[in-house]
Amino acid sequence: MNNVLKYKGYTGSVEFSADDNVFHGRVLGIKDSISFEGSTVEKLKEDFHNGIDHYLEVCKKLGDTPEKPFSGKFVLRLPSDLHCQIALRAKDENKSLNAWLVDTCKNVLSEMT
Repeated sequence: MNNVLKYKGYTGSVEFSADDNVFHGRVLGIKDSISFEGSTVEKLKEDFHNGIDHYLEVCKKLGDTPEKPFSGKFVLRLPSDLHCQIALRAKDENKSLNAWLVDTCKNVLSEMT
């Protein structure tokens, strides 16, 4: 994915507003809201880094644990017949359902790049 920034384990989206002539984005994968902007790529990156640093400082001052982006867990709801097909395929490959899904997702993503 090209339109992202990464810093201290956090990932931010990047978009451009032609109307405002500014780059802007938000941190992905956490419930708290951290947004950033800049008129140049350098200023965008600087504001992104400052936003993350500020968030971590505020959490520390308040004694809160900062949210960990993308915990590695998510709930997936799918039709029962598809669930069965996936489980059978995983069994055929001597893999757990989780291992099969991880491998399949990695394969799909590698084909996309």
